[in-house]
Amino acid sequence: MTAALSPRVRRLRDLATRLTTPLLPDDYLTLINPLWSARELRGRIVSVTPEAEDAATLVVEPGWGWDFPHAAGQYIGIGVAIDGRFVWRSYSLTTPPSRDGKRLVITVRAMPDGFASQHLVSGVAPGTVVRLAPPAGEFVLPDPLPSKVLFLTAGSGITPVMAMLRSLDRRPDGGEDVVLVHSAPDADRTLFADELDLLARRHPTWRIVQRHTRDRASGATGDELVGHLRIPAGLDEVVPDWRGRQTWACGPAEMLDDAERAFADAGLADALHLERFAASFSGSAEGGTITFARSGRTVETDGATTVLQAGEQAGIPMPFGCRMGICHTCVAPLSSGAVRDLRDGTESRVADTDQSTRTVQTCVTAASGDCTVDL
Repeated sequence: MTAALSPRVRRLRDLATRLTTPLLPDDYLTLINPLWSARELRGRIVSVTPEAEDAATLVVEPGWGWDFPHAAGQYIGIGVAIDGRFVWRSYSLTTPPSRDGKRLVITVRAMPDGFASQHLVSGVAPGTVVRLAPPAGEFVLPDPLPSKVLFLTAGSGITPVMAMLRSLDRRPDGGEDVVLVHSAPDADRTLFADELDLLARRHPTWRIVQRHTRDRASGATGDELVGHLRIPAGLDEVVPDWRGRQTWACGPAEMLDDAERAFADAGLADALHLERFAASFSGSAEGGTITFARSGRTVETDGATTVLQAGEQAGIPMPFGCRMGICHTCVAPLSSGAVRDLRDGTESRVADTDQSTRTVQTCVTAASGDCTVDL
């Protein structure tokens, strides 16, 4: 997501540009403090704390120009330099807004094939300057809070919900009827386990269930494990009144798909609020050469690389938000050629003879032959 500066910062930037021409304000500002930039939002990593065997919590101090309040459950974009280029990813904020607005906190799980997540968990050092994108996302709690709430999470899906729980923990009444069902493979891979236990003891009206899917089931024999929560059958056992609760769910795609079907079958689709960390790609594309017209760069891609990924790999400042085709922040004009939507295989095409362009979502489309994007 490209940085969105406030009107006040833009006015100061424009004034500074006029006063420092032909040099840019950043030529002076970054010599004084690398967090002072008129062109982009920056932050400095203050600390990296292990959270589980393959996860870490990062505290980021935002720099000049950061004036963006966020709600519990939202995410930010973070760009980190790896091998000479900035790689952008989105991560949920795991705490409510700080009282002084000076800290952003994310918890990152290192994925086996996660180029950026591996670096953030084990390769980035405190003091590293990163780029930032403002908070975004609709996975938030309403005000007033529903009378009964269910949080359904698994793995790193606990991260946005943790911000919600910490926000509710601050409320003076503390009498909310809250149920959390969280699944993780085992104790070593459970995020925030100790804090979840503490919250359960602190709030008598909260019920927090931590499931370890690789544990032996009670009374089981042989290789029978607890396994993943079955929805709706397993949910009926753990939370019998789930049909009467507003539910916020975040976790693996399979779990969310099951929840979506169960709530729809029960006529309760409006009671389910989902946060997906990745798009589900079932389609495929041919690949080809993507020309980024305004940047003057071309990239050879395969059919699995999205236009957004291709542009980022070429060092082009690509707009983005959720990276899964929901928020439409990444839309860009396709001026020639074709791209294919990797979610369902739908093709968008602009013939060479066409005088108009077609808007496409770069985060979920890939080149279907040679094409030109107006970025």
